[in-house]
Amino acid sequence: TNCLTTVWKLFKNLSEDQQRYEKQLIFEHPAFPKLCQQLLRESRRMMRGDLVFCLHAAVNLGVPQNTLLVQTLVRVCQEKLNQLDNRCISVLATTLSGMNTDKNVSALQAGLQLLVEQRIPSIRDIFILQNLMKCMGKDAPVFLKKKLEMAVLKEIDHLTFPNALRVFLALVAMNYCSIPILNACSEKIQEHVQDAPFRKLILILEACYSLQYRNVKLFSALAEYVNSTAYLWDKRQIMLFLSTFENLGFQPRELMGVFAEKVTEDPEFLNLKNLLIVLRVYSRLNYVPEGQKHLFFETLDSCLNKYLPQISSTDLLKAVYSLCILGYLPHRALDELLQKDSRDELIFSDDLHKDQKEMMLRCVKACMELDSPSFTKPAFVLSENVSSSVSLNLRKARDALIELLGDENMFRQNVQLPYKYHIDFEVRTDSTRKKVLPVTATDDQADSSVQRLAFLFVPLSAFCVGTTHPQGKLAMKQRHLNKLGYDVILVLNKKFQEMTNEDAVEFLKEKIYSENAFHFSEVTVQDNN
Repeated sequence: TNCLTTVWKLFKNLSEDQQRYEKQLIFEHPAFPKLCQQLLRESRRMMRGDLVFCLHAAVNLGVPQNTLLVQTLVRVCQEKLNQLDNRCISVLATTLSGMNTDKNVSALQAGLQLLVEQRIPSIRDIFILQNLMKCMGKDAPVFLKKKLEMAVLKEIDHLTFPNALRVFLALVAMNYCSIPILNACSEKIQEHVQDAPFRKLILILEACYSLQYRNVKLFSALAEYVNSTAYLWDKRQIMLFLSTFENLGFQPRELMGVFAEKVTEDPEFLNLKNLLIVLRVYSRLNYVPEGQKHLFFETLDSCLNKYLPQISSTDLLKAVYSLCILGYLPHRALDELLQKDSRDELIFSDDLHKDQKEMMLRCVKACMELDSPSFTKPAFVLSENVSSSVSLNLRKARDALIELLGDENMFRQNVQLPYKYHIDFEVRTDSTRKKVLPVTATDDQADSSVQRLAFLFVPLSAFCVGTTHPQGKLAMKQRHLNKLGYDVILVLNKKFQEMTNEDAVEFLKEKIYSENAFHFSEVTVQDNN
C-alpha cells in the first residue's frame, strides 16, 4: 500500500508530458507486475484504509479498469463497504466518480449511495461533505442532495476560505443551487478574495453562471479586487474576467474603464479573437468609457480594419453588429459587410444560425439609417396594431391604463413600428404633458404638438445585474425609438406585477404626467434567486 500510494503521490505532481513518460516507465518496470500480483493476493486481508487507497492509486495511475486487479479491488470494497469510515467513503466516492460504468462499479456506487445517506448525519467534516457532494454528482436523487445541503449548513459556521471555494464548486458538480450555502460561501470569499489565485476567481464566476446565482456584492468585490490590482494582471487575464462578467450580465464599470485605457494605449495585443471578445463584452454590457469615447471607438475600428482582408463573413457581422449597438458606425467594415451580403456570402439557407444572422444584419441596417448624422426625426411614423389582445403578463398594465385613462381609445397596444421595433403600449399627450389625447384624434397632427410615450415592459435580464442600466440591445432600441420621436418609459415587468392594482395605476399616472419619467434611476436590484 505504501509503495503504490507513494508512486501515485509523486506521479500526480508531474506535468502532463512527464506523466505520459513516467507512466510508461512504471508499467514497464519489472517490479510493477509483481507489486500488482501481491496486491491481488492480499486484497481480501487488507485493512479498509489500505484497500480503498490502493484502488484509488491503481485507477489514477491508469491501470485498466477491466483488469482482474481493479475488478477484484472493486468487489472487495463492496464486501467491506459497511466497515469503511467516513474518510474512506470520501476517497472511494472520488475514485468511483472517475471510473467508467460497469456491472461491479454500478453495484458499488449503489451501495455507496445508500451508505452515504445513512452516514450523513454523523459527518461533521465539511471537506468530506463537499467531496461527497462533488462525487455524488448531478445524478444523485434530490433527497440526497437535500440531506447533504442540511449537513453542510449545520457546519457552516466553521467554514474556512479553502473549503468555501470547494463547496462552491461541489454545488456545480451536483447541479444544485443552495442559496443559503452559496451566500455563506460568498461572504467568506469576499473576506479573503486577495488570497484566491486567478484561476479560482474565474472558477467562482463560472460556478455562479452554471448555478444561475447572482450575487451583486460578490461580483462587486471580485471586480474591485481585480481593478485595484490591475497593474499585476496581464491584459488577457483582465479580458477573461470581463468576458466572464459579461456571461453573468454584470457590468464592472471601473474595471471596464481601466481596461479601455489599456486598449487605447496598446492595441497591439488585440488579435482578431481578442478584438471580437472586447467588442462583444462592451456592446452587451452597454459601456463606453467617459472622456475617451471617440478614441476608444477609433482604436477598435482601426483594429477591425486591419483584419478585413482575412476576417470571415460571420465574424465581420459580429464585429459590426457590436459597434452598431454602441452607436458607432465603422464605415469601411460596413462597406465590406454589405458587399458580402449582396453576394449572398453572409446568410446561407442551411446555416443553423441563419435567423440570428438575419436579426443582426437587420439591426445593422437600422443603425445605418437611424444613427446616421444625416437622419432627422420624421414628422410621421407609420405604425400598426399587431393585435387587439395582449399577452398574459401585460393584462395588468392594460387594465391599469383603462382605469387611469377611462377608455381603450386613449392608448394603443402591441404597436409595430418600422425596423421591426415593437412597443407594448403607446400613450400620446399634449406638449405640456398635462393632457392625454385620444389616439385616433392625434394620428394626423403635427409632431410638435404631440408627445408620444412608448411603454416597454422588460424583464430583469434586459438590465445589467444589480442595476437598471439597460444592456446593449435594449439601449439600442431605446435610442432608436427616441430617433423616431418616442419618449421611452422602461418598466421592470417583475416589479410591476408585484404591485397592487392601486399602486400600478398610480405608478403609470406618475410616468405619464411626470416630465422626469424618462430618467430611469440606477437603483440596486438584489437578485440572489
